Amino acid sequence: MNTQIWDWAYAWEVLPILAEASVVTLQATLMGFVLALVLGLVFAVGRMAGPAWLRLAVAGVVEFVRSTPLLIQIFFLYYVMPEFGVTLDAMPAGVLALGLHYGAYCSEVYRAGLENVPKGQWEASMALNLSPLTTFKNVILPQAIPPVVPALGNYLVALFKETPLLSVIAVLELMQTAKILGSESFQYTEPITLVGLFFLVFSLVSAALIRRVEQRLTQRAGRRT
Repeated sequence: MNTQIWDWAYAWEVLPILAEASVVTLQATLMGFVLALVLGLVFAVGRMAGPAWLRLAVAGVVEFVRSTPLLIQIFFLYYVMPEFGVTLDAMPAGVLALGLHYGAYCSEVYRAGLENVPKGQWEASMALNLSPLTTFKNVILPQAIPPVVPALGNYLVALFKETPLLSVIAVLELMQTAKILGSESFQYTEPITLVGLFFLVFSLVSAALIRRVEQRLTQRAGRRT
């Protein structure tokens, strides 16, 4: 009976394969998060500054997305949307699902940051005859973003840890590759452990980068003030 718990030779053998698969995971994470940041800001502005019908529609979309599982949304975009004439490849469908799902959560973070900016900032900008777009871009956003960076960063890490769900639509990301390697060799300990280490390292690096971004934005906001 083989009682060996860890096979270093096998671990080194599968490490390059997992490293290659991690590129797919990182691509899905970064593209999904960029989409989430953009959609989140659009949703937040739509709920705060749009006409009544738009605010109601955006609120409905945000609550629906937040209240349904990400897995169902992935299935819907990949398997159901073709019935309506919209066919997406696995990777774009997965990125869109991640971006839409976490965009709904990021919208609430953005909204909290925007609501914390004193209304006097808008009034002062109007008195200076600044356009609403210029005011929003150069006055409001620089004050609203720095306080919410940690919360947005938490969603980045959470999105990264949700990427294994993309395996249900045949995206060969990190976890799915580890499972395939384990099923071929009947050795799951090494690939699954290495995947855990990949996730740990990325999470720690992300946390450090988020703190750095927060410090830079805070310093820049302080200089502007």
